[in-house]
Amino acid sequence: MARSKDSRAAAGEKEPTDGRIRKGTVRRIVPYAMAYRWSVALLLASTVVDAVATAAGPLALKMIIDDGIMPGRTDLVVGLCLAVAGLALVEAGSVFLVAWFSARIGEGVVYDLRNKVFSHVQAQSLSFFTRTQTGALVSRLNTDVVGARQAVTSLLSDSLSTVLSLGLVLASMFYLSWQITLAALVTVPFFILPARWIAGRLQRLARRRMELDADLSALMSERFNVSGAVLAKLYGRAQDESSLFAGKAGRVRDLAVSVVLHGRILGVLTIVLTGLTSALVYGLGGVLTIDGSLELGTLVAMVALLLRLYGPINQLGSLQASAMMTLVSFDRVFEILDLKPNIDEVPNARDLAAVRSGGAPRISFEKVSFRYPSAEENSLASLGHPAARHAEPVEESLTLRELSFDVPAGKLTALVGPSGAGKTTITQLVPRLYDPTEGTVRVDGHDIRELTLQSLRDTIGVVTQDAHLFHDTLRANLEYARPGAAEQELIEALKAALIWDTVDALPEGLDTVVGDRGYRLSGGEKQRIALARLLLKAPPVVILDEATAHLDSEAEAAIQRALKTVLAERTSLVIAHRLSTIREADQILVVAAGRVTERGTHEELLAVGGLYADLYHTQFAQHESLEVTVPGAGAH
Repeated sequence: MARSKDSRAAAGEKEPTDGRIRKGTVRRIVPYAMAYRWSVALLLASTVVDAVATAAGPLALKMIIDDGIMPGRTDLVVGLCLAVAGLALVEAGSVFLVAWFSARIGEGVVYDLRNKVFSHVQAQSLSFFTRTQTGALVSRLNTDVVGARQAVTSLLSDSLSTVLSLGLVLASMFYLSWQITLAALVTVPFFILPARWIAGRLQRLARRRMELDADLSALMSERFNVSGAVLAKLYGRAQDESSLFAGKAGRVRDLAVSVVLHGRILGVLTIVLTGLTSALVYGLGGVLTIDGSLELGTLVAMVALLLRLYGPINQLGSLQASAMMTLVSFDRVFEILDLKPNIDEVPNARDLAAVRSGGAPRISFEKVSFRYPSAEENSLASLGHPAARHAEPVEESLTLRELSFDVPAGKLTALVGPSGAGKTTITQLVPRLYDPTEGTVRVDGHDIRELTLQSLRDTIGVVTQDAHLFHDTLRANLEYARPGAAEQELIEALKAALIWDTVDALPEGLDTVVGDRGYRLSGGEKQRIALARLLLKAPPVVILDEATAHLDSEAEAAIQRALKTVLAERTSLVIAHRLSTIREADQILVVAAGRVTERGTHEELLAVGGLYADLYHTQFAQHESLEVTVPGAGAH
């Protein structure tokens, strides 16, 4: 059953609207990194070695000058120079290892997150997809997940390296000269305070930029598919589409410039403060050296350490800003993972194949009422259209009202009624694309909410009016129903659907790529491929939602003959508008305003003289006349 807005808020799933990171985001990142604990340990060890080698260089330089050059000890100078060279090799090796382990951990986290998000999205109910922009969802799976990788590497290697280097450098500076060190630290607050403000600002800008990037991806996803491209051409809107894209791309550009400028402020501050501090250190150090209070080697080492001091300080400010930006990516990914599916399995759900009695099952609706879930109950506002993100919530009205009926086992039941009466909704409740708001749907006497989703959907085969084909080969589209099916099985299914001759005549045959959504095929050809896919699955329950809508009358008659054999001894629920289909039904249910108002056979319902009789005289009889007078009409 759909969750309420209050339950989502109580679960902590409310979307941030002010650009802030939700509490607990950093804590939730840790398990993803700990899945690679050995790589993490080696990364941290390499980081420590790198930091120590970096801080040791200036100390070696001091010894070369004060203990080697000034006393004239050539052997010590040579030895210390070799030690410096060794430190450089150690530092280079540790830098390489840090990069290597960072890549392993980061890409591993990306892999894990992508798989988890993809599987989680697959588990969402149909209502989630009806309200979600595909491009925005793809952006989360690609851009945001990659940004999450940077958060992991920043929080691990970069933060440890920065803090450790800063500590070692400061310790070395205090050891050499506490006076100069204190002078060098005077300007640090003037860097840290602006850095904190910039980090918060960048966090809000980063979230807004990701939202704009997602809007841009959604626009391209809709306009670049075949249907969108054809619509733009037929209505002469290509220039308008380009202008719309340019406007959205312009907003992304302006925001990106703002992000870059805010980031560069830290660099400008570093240059200014480094210059002022260097002048202060050189002046004070020079005076102390002339006075004899400071050795020359110590001054040179302090200058070298000073350069290493502002590197970590600058990196610390940049790290805070970078971490805040990348944490936004993790937060946006967690928003999806926190969205619990409306359709879920109960604990200890049963396998339908194991508990049903055998043969074709009976389907029962018991006082079923249904309303479509609201956007707040099944989706994220940031994944929907921008115009819907700030709209007031609207409670959906009931689509179905206290439906009670049986679909007899092994029989054909037809659903008829005016458009919008709820016929398609009824068929969507059987495979649990949605769950009833009230009441129960049973298959073979079992509440479908107590069955595993896999076993329920393995039992049901569906062909809709707008059959979907993937941008792949005919073979792959057919094998979607039965992976690993033998080629002869594919051919037999295509023959039964009366499409084999067409497929066999193609240059590539079964290996023909059908194009985006099967656009290279006519509507009737796509429908017959979908029927062949259903025949290949051979389920005990068959649902046809106007499955012969795109066939001409002659082809439909042939398909009806094929379906008679296939539907025999199978429980069938068919939405139909053609009399030739309706007459074959063992039971006809007339649906109006979400209720079953009439039921019976064709002859019985005509005799009653109700809505079915009206539909017969206004629609079905006309279709029958067209089928007789224009037998080839409707071919695509």
